Amino acid sequence: MEELLEIAKEAALAGGKEILEVYNGEIKVDMKEDKSPLTEADKNAHNAIVKFLDKTGIPVLSEEGKSILHDIRKNWKRLWIVDPLDGTKEFIKRNGEFTVNIALIENGLPVMGVIYVPVKEVLYFGMEGLGSFKSEKGQTVKLPQPKQGERFVAVGSRSHMSEETENYFNELKEQHGEIDVVSMGSSLKICLVAEGVADVYPRFAPTMEWDTAAGHAIAKFAGKTLIDYKTKEEMRYNRYELLNNWFIVE
Repeated sequence: MEELLEIAKEAALAGGKEILEVYNGEIKVDMKEDKSPLTEADKNAHNAIVKFLDKTGIPVLSEEGKSILHDIRKNWKRLWIVDPLDGTKEFIKRNGEFTVNIALIENGLPVMGVIYVPVKEVLYFGMEGLGSFKSEKGQTVKLPQPKQGERFVAVGSRSHMSEETENYFNELKEQHGEIDVVSMGSSLKICLVAEGVADVYPRFAPTMEWDTAAGHAIAKFAGKTLIDYKTKEEMRYNRYELLNNWFIVE
């Protein structure tokens, strides 16, 4: 497992390098069938990551290769789930809040996760039996870190809050008094809870398996939970339907 973790880290760094080459030049945007944006960075990062993960002999489910039939996938007891560029809209806006996500799934549950933030050169990783960590500027710390301040902190969107999320935040205010709301792009929202910066992240909007799998692992091995709002159980992966239900990380 530790060898697989090192391969996943190398893959994430290689994907990040490809992303920055495009980020620091001209960003050309195509539209996918579902009207979501696709850039050269998505494709280049995907190719770089898969080169590393193919060495492991473990199949890969990636946003850029999502057309694999469930009839084939359902026999995979172990697989990588990859988002080569999570937060394409943030990438296009050039605000730095985008990530490379790589997760290892066994029997439907995450056992390892790596998230790399290319612009900040920050690497999050977590593994069963090891715990979760954040590496930045040559320093690696175990997660979660002691929380700063006493106010209850929730992760959410300041500008695009759904009615359901607003209701949930109102319930939190009744329990905790005034709360702080932190806004962030991509899988970094899950990382904020794993780090101990935030107490809860409710997601009452669509996400896909590759958006959450790596963050789920990092949160899980930092002692947090990612609960499927519909089943009330831990989110499972490599499902027939790759669209996630709503969830809460805390």
